[in-house]
Amino acid sequence: TLNLTINNSTSTSTSITACDSYTWSANGTTYTASGTYTHTGVTSAGCSAVETLVLTINNSTSTSTSITACDSYTWSANATTYTSSGTYTSTSTNSSGCTETATLVLTINNSNTSSASVTACDSYLWNGTTYTTSGAYTYATTNASGCDSTATLNLTINYNSATSTSITACDSYTW
Repeated sequence: TLNLTINNSTSTSTSITACDSYTWSANGTTYTASGTYTHTGVTSAGCSAVETLVLTINNSTSTSTSITACDSYTWSANATTYTSSGTYTSTSTNSSGCTETATLVLTINNSNTSSASVTACDSYLWNGTTYTTSGAYTYATTNASGCDSTATLNLTINYNSATSTSITACDSYTW
């Protein structure tokens, strides 16, 4: 009497998509490139077990942008408005479903304003313009950082007074 047990070899195939790398439990190997990988092992019955891994590796992405702005900057990557210089990061998911890291290197230059109050007689020359009436005047230009620079002049004009008097006198007149 022959009691025969035939155990068959096994063959399995698995398709995996991963970001950046994948460690296959069948052999403990970490893969960083897409491809088809095969591992041959032994089943508990002592037969060969062929495992196939069809691996797709998608990569994470990163970008870095340097921006110089006046006063503030709203970054489209995260819709945040920044008012000070610095390095900022935003993490999201790219079109492959992996991590996308965006870095913003931001330089904020500031606009400046100034104000002066001046009292003058008859006229006052300011930034190439002669003013003869009192009022608030504004001069806008660009500062050394390329941002707005606004100066305000609060001007008071006092006028010289002159009078003329016609006098008719006999012999002498004391003024």
